[in-house]
Amino acid sequence: MQRSRNGRSALTPAPSRADRGEDVSQRARRARQRALCVGALREGDDVAELGELLRTAGVAVVGELVQRRAHPHPNTYLGPGKVEEVRAAAQKCDANLVACDDELTARQERNLEQALGLPVVDRTAVILDIFASHAGSAEGKLQVELAQLEYNLARMRGLWSHLERLGGGIGTRGPGETQIETDRRLARNRIASLRRRLEHVKGTRAVQRAERERAALPTIALVGYTNAGKSTLVNALTGAEVGVADRLFHTLDPATRMLRIGGRPHLLTDTVGFISKLPHELVDAFSATLEETRRADLLVHVLDGSAPDEQGERMRRAVEQTLEEIGAGARPRLLVVNKIDLLDHERVEELRLHLPRAVLVSAATGEGLEELRERIEAELRHTLRPLDLLVPYADGGRLAELHELAGEISRQDTPEGVRVRALVPAALAERFSRFAVATSR
Repeated sequence: MQRSRNGRSALTPAPSRADRGEDVSQRARRARQRALCVGALREGDDVAELGELLRTAGVAVVGELVQRRAHPHPNTYLGPGKVEEVRAAAQKCDANLVACDDELTARQERNLEQALGLPVVDRTAVILDIFASHAGSAEGKLQVELAQLEYNLARMRGLWSHLERLGGGIGTRGPGETQIETDRRLARNRIASLRRRLEHVKGTRAVQRAERERAALPTIALVGYTNAGKSTLVNALTGAEVGVADRLFHTLDPATRMLRIGGRPHLLTDTVGFISKLPHELVDAFSATLEETRRADLLVHVLDGSAPDEQGERMRRAVEQTLEEIGAGARPRLLVVNKIDLLDHERVEELRLHLPRAVLVSAATGEGLEELRERIEAELRHTLRPLDLLVPYADGGRLAELHELAGEISRQDTPEGVRVRALVPAALAERFSRFAVATSR
């Protein structure tokens, strides 16, 4: 944990250690950052996901503490009695950081830090820290910086408090207040600059999208909870080499690859993983990226089959909610359960009964991928138009183009030319209208 210039507490990467031969508790005690996870939950007592986020950010989790509340306390997130309990628990487990399972207001964070005497971070700060460490492309770095600045803008305080003057009125405006105002102005200017640069990126994506739309190829977007195996599935279906790692939010930048089904080309896009309580700053900053999801002909919702039923259902609802928030809730959808290679036969059969319309696959072993291709082809059949054509032999180029777009076609050589029956993207059917003999209905 370190203090930035604006006075915010920020996560810093924990140093790597060779801990062979020591148990988890020993490693946690030696870690530079040791977090106590706390949550004010309406129901349940599970803050395991927050713990996984912290571990992804390089922070050791040394304890958990949950209070059942209908709503978080407006001043301290937890109730006053529970705050005292958290302070005692933090001392007992040697925590030097408290992490909350919700986004805190600036007032809640300030009051908690004063009451506990420890740095406090919320779920949003942890997620933003992970995004910052995983961003690789120039666009991804711009998006993450914008989200961080917007999140921190309301929390710029603390560093200059030693320069503040008490009182009010003429002659009492101290340099501390002036410096905070300067920091906020600089932050707003930077936010405006980032928004302009991201608008340029959005324009570039629009040009690329227009080129793809001109090609009129069916588009498929993989969506799902983070670490559900979407990138592995892209590689298994297309033979690509998209980066894969067993960690949360490994994929931030969308990767589009060519997928052939029935000989016809399709565009398959791997998108950023979703998570429950996804910070709205990230949804806004990644709007250009999420545009790919909104425009896809088919969304393939990938579930982690190895997750327990309750957790898997919570993940599914979180993805559905996020899709609604970004305006993609009405897009056609296909449910896919991944990682069945980690399950026994009985569990696989349970999933088949519980999710009868889902396709069960293993991206790691290839099991179920052929069924998935067939289901995708069936779901996208409405984007195709059947044609019955007679192509003169002199127009061999058009015939080659038809082979590329339609994949498998039925052809018959006649004295007048090649009689062809094929399914092509509806947007491209007009290209071949002059060869039409009859159009199947």
